[in-house]
Amino acid sequence: MGRPMASNLARAGTPLVVWNRSADRAEPLRAAGARVAATPAEVFARAGVVFLMLADEAAIDAVLRDTGVALAEKVVVNTATVAPGYSRDLEAAVVAAGGRYVEAPVSGSRQPAETGDLVAMLAGDPATVDAVRPLLAPMCRETAVCGPVPNALVMKLSVNLFLITMVTGLAEATHFADRHGVDLARFRQVLDAGPMASAVSRAKAHKLVAGDFDVQASIANVLQNNALIAAAARAAGIASPLLDVCHALFAETHALGLHGSDMVAVVRAIEHRSGASLSP
Repeated sequence: MGRPMASNLARAGTPLVVWNRSADRAEPLRAAGARVAATPAEVFARAGVVFLMLADEAAIDAVLRDTGVALAEKVVVNTATVAPGYSRDLEAAVVAAGGRYVEAPVSGSRQPAETGDLVAMLAGDPATVDAVRPLLAPMCRETAVCGPVPNALVMKLSVNLFLITMVTGLAEATHFADRHGVDLARFRQVLDAGPMASAVSRAKAHKLVAGDFDVQASIANVLQNNALIAAAARAAGIASPLLDVCHALFAETHALGLHGSDMVAVVRAIEHRSGASLSP
């Protein structure tokens, strides 16, 4: 996600300095005109606004707290999906160090990231959010201001809950149709023409019918997101029965060795359950 997002910034003419934990992955950005930093500290030294697109909370901690970055007078924009409580604590740490903080998690996978069609959810001090918002234009077709931190992360988890349950339902429906001998190409045609169709359903139905598990959003990533949502639900005393079923199915898919496959591979866990229930 980070590389296509940065590529869109570079193509828009935004002065850019980048760092990646895997140095070779920054080379396409160098070719696009970005300066490639040797360390995170160099990024913070050169840039007034720093976007974080890192894998998880541990990766953010490793960059911000273990590499000697100077946060004073910097704007830290966190686009990664992390726990709302962690984001609240991160804001406090950045502000205490003399910096400013904006949450900006994005909705979308690799393809929208490449085409600049992500949707960003923003939270933080209103003046800082207003200053950051124009920088998101090359990466996002829409931005939504959600209020104070951690409202943007709560919004993102709410959106992801719908995404996870929707795609899991689509996988189960495809499995149901397949086991009943339905022509899956025709099944997809009906879904694509119907009132429930969306860009996500069309893309994922195509992958399910084609048996294409090339990754857009991986099983491992979805399982991580599922765990974040479940933890937030438990902390607030909120029931999440559909999410809990999905959590179990994605964990089973991960255990089948499909952690690096696209999230539609959850159909394999459903197939596995059918096989177990139908065996003699």
